Amino acid sequence: MHMGVIGWIVVITAIAGVGGTGLGGIIAAFFRRDSSRAVSLLLAFAGGIMCGVVSFDMIPGAMHPDGASEPVSVFFVMFGVMLGYAVIWLLNYWIDSKTNHEIEHIDENHPKTADDLDELIHSDHYARHEQVSEDGGPASAYQLFIAGVVMACAIALHNMPEGMVIGASYASDTAAGIAGGMGVVMAVVIGLHNIPEGMAVAVPLITGGMKRGKAILITALSGAPTIIGAVIGFALGTLSPFWLSLSLSFASGAMLYVVFGELLPEAILMWRSKMPALASVIGILIGLMIIYI
Repeated sequence: MHMGVIGWIVVITAIAGVGGTGLGGIIAAFFRRDSSRAVSLLLAFAGGIMCGVVSFDMIPGAMHPDGASEPVSVFFVMFGVMLGYAVIWLLNYWIDSKTNHEIEHIDENHPKTADDLDELIHSDHYARHEQVSEDGGPASAYQLFIAGVVMACAIALHNMPEGMVIGASYASDTAAGIAGGMGVVMAVVIGLHNIPEGMAVAVPLITGGMKRGKAILITALSGAPTIIGAVIGFALGTLSPFWLSLSLSFASGAMLYVVFGELLPEAILMWRSKMPALASVIGILIGLMIIYI
């Protein structure tokens, strides 16, 4: 049974991850880039929904996993949330420390927290290597490959937790089936929020001189790690109530890092007003409504 379910989860997550970022890449390649205000509101709204779902569905699910005879300790759930947050934060910090010194504008006068989605996923790092190498000449194939690997790793860190959320959501309610429960809802939400992210990946690649088709392909493939995360989240979540609790709490912490460490700061920096905050609150309330209606 699980193999068939995993197959469907892979398909649904591929549509959300690869399809969402790919659509963003197509929009960036063939249409004028959407206004930063619209992208800001989209990111803030998606972040709000994710925050609501994590707070009102995933963390309560981690405390009362299916099959458990009694509630899981709140301290265990808190540990899982902090573990998920810390793992993604540390891996992001490591990648940043290896790449930021190679980008000219990230110096002592520039905030260490990225103020652009291009920086968050290091597509600016790749674009720079496409244009120039360390000695001022064209970048070698090896340098370009390493820059591409760095970007792929950064995007994987960004997208794998989103996939884990989908997988763990399906594992928490296997009785609801593929089309029911929170799993499909999270896939839709993550797919929508991947559109502006896909635009952010594609724009610096195209402005760096890459052909549109190649940029769209790379952008679409950048959503593939979501599938890996979904399979891991579901596989762990169906082992036992203990692993379901850990999977849900770890995915919650990882998702909270993405929301509060990346999506919301980026949304506010793209449009310095009260509107992104309002979009986030509306997103949280929509998340609450999705869960209880």
